[in-house]
Amino acid sequence: MYRLIISQLMYDGYIQLASTLRKTVNEGRCCGPSEKLFEIVKADIIAQEAFVRDDSEFRERNITCLNLATDADTTATSPELCLYETIFITAHKDVCRACAFNIEGTLIATGSADASIKIMDVERALNRDYSPFDTEPEFTGADTHPVIRTLYDHIDEVKCLAFHSNEYLLASGSKDCTVKFFDFSKASAKRACKTILEVAPVRTLAFHPLGEHVIVGTENPVLRMYVVETSSCFVSPVPADQHLDAITDLQYLDTGRCYASASKDGSVKIWDGVSCRCTNTFANAHDGSQVCSVKFSRNGKYLLTSGRDGVVKLWELRANRCLIIYTGASSTGLERHRIQAVFNHNEDYVLYPEEHSNSLCSWDSRTGERKRLLALGHTAPVRGFAHSPTQAAFVSCSDDFRARFWLSKTSTD
Repeated sequence: MYRLIISQLMYDGYIQLASTLRKTVNEGRCCGPSEKLFEIVKADIIAQEAFVRDDSEFRERNITCLNLATDADTTATSPELCLYETIFITAHKDVCRACAFNIEGTLIATGSADASIKIMDVERALNRDYSPFDTEPEFTGADTHPVIRTLYDHIDEVKCLAFHSNEYLLASGSKDCTVKFFDFSKASAKRACKTILEVAPVRTLAFHPLGEHVIVGTENPVLRMYVVETSSCFVSPVPADQHLDAITDLQYLDTGRCYASASKDGSVKIWDGVSCRCTNTFANAHDGSQVCSVKFSRNGKYLLTSGRDGVVKLWELRANRCLIIYTGASSTGLERHRIQAVFNHNEDYVLYPEEHSNSLCSWDSRTGERKRLLALGHTAPVRGFAHSPTQAAFVSCSDDFRARFWLSKTSTD
């Protein structure tokens, strides 16, 4: 860096100043006049302006997002997580480990080891004026009960779920080595309308923002992309791009330009959304521990990861570096289960369910300051967790067979 500064000073005509600086920093190498530093700074300014334009688009749509470059004096506007309360509880017949919101935050899907999937209507859950505990629809009125669909087509545990962005289509992955697509637009539909056979138990999947493709991660380390309409499969043409162990989580950037993957091999990879090529790898992202989850910030500047080491990290993608480490969640070291870390709806907070205390840990996303814990009320470890993309609400799934829907009634958003 000093050499670039000296060369730039010489290029600009400040020969004496460049000579003095060279002696001061003991730069022994020859430094000729060069404007390389100017070109580097110019490129960085252009990139920063592009990010500013991206953030302004979010502001125009009244959507907040994390931007550490401009958020130094920003304070959280959303309620702390300790103020949330349970609004609705539904029960499966076996452990419940998968959940997802749709993009509008109006629907929730939960999946279980009993091979069933439930779809809940958020508005109906909010309008309930009776017990939050689930009651069968025939006893409460099918037109008002929050559970609007129950789907059956898998023959083993449902491991992951994802809603299509603009159609009544739900994708699910299972230990039975299948990806199934359910058209839930009709109340009578309980079976899948399309099935993709995989080579190993499916662990995670994610829709492209436009819904044309779905990426799938399994116990096999090879990441696959499928065309939803034709089920055509695509993989990177370079075998070295792939992970070395099972894939644990996937997420698309909101623009669809790229996607991220996490793996048991301890690495995080960034992939090009068109070519399926790996463009960047964070090896040993959690100091050798398995990486459990990956989440992009809305503006695509940052990536949130969690690992089996009980640590949550925020990465700056342009600089390929870890900016903030959110600590204090696990007092016993390694987690026994894969736990997901997520942002809340406006990215004020980072959320992480701690398995040993069954409490929800949260931090200020900008400062890393830890907030008060929220007891999640489950009697077994929380294995699935998702926050609403549009309001102060989340769903937690547990090995106690139950899924809980939480809401902050003090939201100021």
